[in-house]
Amino acid sequence: MQKADPFRYIAGYGDTIQSQARQLIAQERLGNWLLQRYPTAHDIRSSQALYDYTQGIKNRYLKQTPPLSKVAYDEKISVLLHALGAHSRASRVQGGRLKAKREIKIDARFRQMPEAFLRMILVHELAHLREQDHNRAFYNLCCYMEPDYHQLELDLRLYMVQCELIGPLY
Repeated sequence: MQKADPFRYIAGYGDTIQSQARQLIAQERLGNWLLQRYPTAHDIRSSQALYDYTQGIKNRYLKQTPPLSKVAYDEKISVLLHALGAHSRASRVQGGRLKAKREIKIDARFRQMPEAFLRMILVHELAHLREQDHNRAFYNLCCYMEPDYHQLELDLRLYMVQCELIGPLY
């Protein structure tokens, strides 16, 4: 079976960024570059701590958005299929009432990473509570909640390349 191209995480970026990333890897400097920018992993290990952390972000930026039912790390999420996390909405009738269930699941591998990366993933999934599509309004909302959103997304994708080629840093 052929191994997937680790550069698929940055395939959507321009030639200049991809070239710079390949150069850092060829010079064996990507890991050090990432560690300089993000020296430590977060300590949000349990799903309860993740839920509390997510609620803090939601309560600060999305007060009018309906509550989350669940936020958890999930061992079954595939980064390739679900990008970096997943969100779901389900509505059902219970006792004559319509109940909505909103969940966010984050790949369990992200228990060991810098807090900035985790926050970026959660901001992305929280933005889907208001905007379903990846459109201008969606990314504006992401940048409202996390001003460095685009840089963090790129750095996280570079970290994913690092993990596949060399291994995790944290």
